[in-house]
Amino acid sequence: MDASELRYDDLVDRVEVLYYDHRYRAAADLVDAESDGLEPWAAELAHLKACLLGADGDADGAMRVLQDASTAGAWWRSAILVDDDLEALQDRAEFAELIKVSEARVADEPVPPLVVLPDGEPVGVVVALHGAGQRVGHARRDWGGVVELGYALACVQSSYRMSPMYRTWPDPEQARADIARALAEVAGLPLIAAGFSAGGRVALDWALTGRPTAVAGVVALAPALRELPAYADGKLSPATIWIGTDDDLLEVVDGAASKLTGFGCNIERLPGLGHTFPAGFDELLAGVL
Repeated sequence: MDASELRYDDLVDRVEVLYYDHRYRAAADLVDAESDGLEPWAAELAHLKACLLGADGDADGAMRVLQDASTAGAWWRSAILVDDDLEALQDRAEFAELIKVSEARVADEPVPPLVVLPDGEPVGVVVALHGAGQRVGHARRDWGGVVELGYALACVQSSYRMSPMYRTWPDPEQARADIARALAEVAGLPLIAAGFSAGGRVALDWALTGRPTAVAGVVALAPALRELPAYADGKLSPATIWIGTDDDLLEVVDGAASKLTGFGCNIERLPGLGHTFPAGFDELLAGVL
């Protein structure tokens, strides 16, 4: 991850704090003040600012921000433009035109995996799937501890883009194609599926269904679960799910706990952790791999 990506992540984190404190205008001003040098994320920052202005009741300002960014070439899938914070724009003719122009620009982008090898012969491969809005650099940072445990690390980047820089995993078949493409780089070694949030959901789906190929085990942090498979393809080891007790997804994971444990998964609840990686995550990995 380069300095600009770290700056962008930090800005989004700071804006999120202000958003949940209902300080929408202050958050929008922060976006303006900190955007220099973050031009690759122009579309994402414009959407973020528009949502902040919309939440603050400034529908005209939100519309201008999106139109200016669109004129400069930005695009967004309609799924993220149909947002509660932009509800006041939904019936505007110019907003419908913005969506039409934007959808014509939508483009997915497959990219090679980022592969990190340990010293010596790998004992297996941990295939790490990033969370929504993240990229391979985040997976490399967060799951890199497996390399010290003797595993190769293959970080897969979703080809599905909600905007030029925002990647996620909404389509199971597309996710499987992304994973299969990456596996060509690390053929012949035992596989461990790993992922965070949306990537955790995909890792679990992959491990439980055996698609695109069977894995030895799965480790997932804060998986953003949807529908689970009807049955597990085979026995998994490790099969560990971590979820923070302060994570908004805890209720979803708890609701699926009986089915997950029936599949052989062990659920560990991490006290006081929100929707993020815990300090000492490498130690948690060492305890299960």
